[in-house]
Parts: sequence; structure tokens; C-alpha cells
Amino acid sequence: MNLRSKLQGTGVAIVTPFKSTMEVDFDALGNLIDFIINNGIEYIVTLGTTGETPTLDTTEKFDIINYTYEKINGRVPIVVGIGGNNTKEIMENLQIFPLDKAIAVLSASPNYNKPSQEGIFQHYKNIASASPKPVILYNVPGRTGSNLTAETTLRLANEIENICGIKEASGNMVQCMHILRDRPDNFLVVSGDDHLTLPLIACGMDGVISVAANNFPKNFSDMVRFCLRDDFASARPLHYKCLEGNDLLFAENNPAGVKAFLYELGLIENVLRLPLVPLSNGVHQKIKSYLNK
Repeated sequence: MNLRSKLQGTGVAIVTPFKSTMEVDFDALGNLIDFIINNGIEYIVTLGTTGETPTLDTTEKFDIINYTYEKINGRVPIVVGIGGNNTKEIMENLQIFPLDKAIAVLSASPNYNKPSQEGIFQHYKNIASASPKPVILYNVPGRTGSNLTAETTLRLANEIENICGIKEASGNMVQCMHILRDRPDNFLVVSGDDHLTLPLIACGMDGVISVAANNFPKNFSDMVRFCLRDDFASARPLHYKCLEGNDLLFAENNPAGVKAFLYELGLIENVLRLPLVPLSNGVHQKIKSYLNK
């Protein structure tokens, strides 16, 4: 499948709202889905890191996926996050998770194990062989402890048919440019860094899978569309309008920042599952001040 033509623009790594009882808040999830779709985003990524996936059990994950399918009802494409550091377990999950209505699977490079580049290659090769949907690589060294190099990304892109794209969150502009220069024509490359989305699209990326677009879906998706049309004069003011908000989003932890914003917007309760905790009062007050501006 040519994901480049289907996942241009802004995808949102959506949060998982919780009630004060720590149960998944499906009413809030539905309101959030409507909020971001109605404000112009192009697709939704469910069960990403922003969704606090490590703290969800399998039943909750199934329920979230199925609820998301039902609520979106074909309005935008859905990507499902299925990753981890146990290759065999991921391959099993790809066979049992409800993926019939998903357009693709997003899978982060293994965390904690710190495999070699050959280990990462073999990990993804095996995942791709087991996946009923196209696989999007996810490179986020700040969380995984290891970098998926441009060389390995391009090797996977060229050699493994079912690997169709990458979410690149290394923050390394030079690495990103090597991927963009040498990728196959149909290989999707999107930013995983909200701050760098404008310059990365200028280098040739196809869009972003964003945390910030949970909170600023209209401004952020408008900015991305301007960038994709090479209208950077229109994109820059929106980029800088969101810049302070992006700083606050990641001041302490993701998704503590995004959940504080969504709480202030009246969309969710400000509840996270341990080991994550809500933002400190000082940063939260800065978010209130920013929104008031």
C-alpha cells in the first residue's frame, strides 16, 4: 500500500483519558476524537506512547481500538500502535488485535534491550512478516535508548515489502535528510517532533504524527497543510504561535503536558496512571496563562 498518498498531513497520537477512578473514560475519548477531527486533522493514531499504552491491559487496548473504530466511523484513517521489546509477543499481538479497520500499524523500535542495528533490522523484518497491515517504523531514541539509523531505515524500506514508512523522532536533522534523500518513492516519512515539523516538511517530509495537535488541532493542521503546499510564509506565523505551547507540552513529561492542556480546554480529567503524575503546579499555571493569551 502507498501510505504516502493516504497519510499526508497531520496525524494525532491521541491520549487515553482516564476517570478519577483510573478507568478509561470513553465519553471523554469520544469528545476528544470529535474535537480533533472537526478541527481538521487528517488521521488518528491510537495506542501510541501518548496514550499511556504501557499502563493499559490487553482488554483495555482491545476496547479502545474498537471504540475508536466505532466513533470515527470512517471519517479519517486510523493507525494502531503495537510495539514493545519482545519481538515474539508483538508478532502474536499482530495476529490477535482487531486491525481490520486500521490502515497501518505503528511500531516503536525496541526499548531497554538496546539491540544492535542488525537486531533492530531482524526485529522489524519479523514484525512485518506477521503483520496483516503495513508497518510504520517509529524511531524515538529519547524513549527507547537506541537510534534507528538512516542506513537501517533505508535497508528496511528497500528490502521489506510490508514496511511502508517511518515516524522519525530522533531530532537529528541530518539523519532525517539522509532518509528523505534516499527513500523509495512510496515510503512515507513523517515527523515525530512537533517543534521541528515545519523545517522537516521543508526538507521533504510528508507531515507529522503530533502530540500538540491533541490541543491545537486547527492551528497545527493548518500549519502543516501550508507547509505541504510550500507556503511557508503562511505557515510560519502558526508555527511560532504554537511554539510556546509546544515548549510547555514537553516541559516535564508527555502526556502530562497534553493532558493538562486538554483539562483546561474542558475535554478530559487531568488523570494519569503511575508511574506518570500530573504536571507540577508551576508549569500548569503557565499553561493556564498561555491559553488565556
